[in-house]
Amino acid sequence: MALPEDEDFRKGVQPLARPRRITIARTPPAPVPRQTHRDERAALAESLAGPVSVDDALESGEELSFLREGYPRDTLRKLRRGHWTVEASLDLHGMNRTEAAAAVSEFLRRRTQRGQRCVRIVHGRGLGSPNREPVLKGKLRKWLPLRGEVLAFCQAPRAHGGGGAALVLLRAN
Repeated sequence: MALPEDEDFRKGVQPLARPRRITIARTPPAPVPRQTHRDERAALAESLAGPVSVDDALESGEELSFLREGYPRDTLRKLRRGHWTVEASLDLHGMNRTEAAAAVSEFLRRRTQRGQRCVRIVHGRGLGSPNREPVLKGKLRKWLPLRGEVLAFCQAPRAHGGGGAALVLLRAN
């Protein structure tokens, strides 16, 4: 309902024409993976601050490490420093030894069939097990060398799980 004062105000006024422009919705830019960049920088820093040689790392006895005979020791160093991209992961948290053995076997078989070379197996640090010892870490140390498709494995860098995970290099198809 218009008031009489409004009518006086509106005399001789015409509405503005609609603009002839069309507003185009632009796609937003892709997100920046900041955490990935931080993880990669942390892995690089850790690898540079890590042991001087493979032999020094193996002397501690605690680190998970294996290199199949006939392969250069440089392979283990490259694996530790992230030369290969981790293409798949298996998390063993909450599994008992039997379940973990079956899961590892199936996981490695499928990854080899798909032609994936570098995988991560998260075994945990053993904080929930008796005596707070990493039971599955010790089992992996025994199981993995028995698998023909495993060329090398080592403890994962901090960005990929550190002492609670292992990086595994598989043979190429």
